[in-house]
Amino acid sequence: MNVLIADDDESTTLTLSHALEAFGYSVTVAHDGLEAIQLLRSGRYRMLISDWQMPGMSGPELCREIRQRHMGRYIYIILLTSFSGSERVIEGLEAGADDFIAKPFNPSELRVRVRAGERLLGLETRELTIFALAKLAESRDQETGEHLERMREYSRVIAEDLSRTPDFRDEIDGEYIRLLYLTSPLHDIGKVAIPDTVLLKPGRLTAEEFEIMKTHTLLGAKTLEDVAASYPGGGFLKMARDIALTHHERYDGKGYPSGISGDEIPLAARITSVADVYDALTSKRVYKEAFTHELAREIIEDGAGTQFDPRVVASFVRCEDEILAIKNRFHDGYLGQEPHTLPSRSVLAESYA
Repeated sequence: MNVLIADDDESTTLTLSHALEAFGYSVTVAHDGLEAIQLLRSGRYRMLISDWQMPGMSGPELCREIRQRHMGRYIYIILLTSFSGSERVIEGLEAGADDFIAKPFNPSELRVRVRAGERLLGLETRELTIFALAKLAESRDQETGEHLERMREYSRVIAEDLSRTPDFRDEIDGEYIRLLYLTSPLHDIGKVAIPDTVLLKPGRLTAEEFEIMKTHTLLGAKTLEDVAASYPGGGFLKMARDIALTHHERYDGKGYPSGISGDEIPLAARITSVADVYDALTSKRVYKEAFTHELAREIIEDGAGTQFDPRVVASFVRCEDEILAIKNRFHDGYLGQEPHTLPSRSVLAESYA
């Protein structure tokens, strides 16, 4: 990460630069606030360490200028000061500073505070990246309505319930649930590469077209791998990649693309699979009417141990009231129509390609 230092004192900038470079950061020095503003406009810097007292523009004044300019991406600001007292802290925070380091600074403290800022910036960037990719996935199929919103809510509810069970309480924590909520909408990102003639076909797919449709799992995984590889700190996309690749695998090993089974299928994909299928069943598509909640629940229960992890299905059933409330809250116009109640069970394999 590139760190910008704004300080007119040469000895301080040299000490800060040497410490930050030893920690693996790239450092640029601005000798006053105006120079710092010009460098920040380049977009190369997400973190600024500024002295409180500088000629022309003080550290708090620099903070206010940055916040007023809306730089496009959030700039994390640490003020370096020899002042003490709550009044100075309040003044700095009101100006827009995120943290403080006292002079003379301790290199270990500097490292901890910079790393803390880096983590916070990573969270912001992570969510923006996921949101942009999810909107890309959604843009190819206008018929999905609020599908992504509903299925991420279903996934969250199921994961929260599973976190309270003996089998999963050590695997699912608050961060896991949040990451699942953020990444589950990327399950069909690979459909951006499927031809319109297949993706938007108003009817059932031929065997050849279905084989083309099935490649969206591989294409989605490859897309997310490429993003992660070219994106510093992109490790958070691993869950998204796992979901995109394996959400059509079956618990009995008869799914695609790899035919893996049971716990070989990542848990995030096993959860997403149930959420995705339930929403597809209860939503109208060009090739089917919306099924009732009761019928969709019956189909999912029938799939326990074959298509779905039975523990995830049990969680789905336990959370039925919450699931139904979400379904009714995030409707997209289709759900007000009379549901079709007598579908063929064979529609399952074709409806969620």
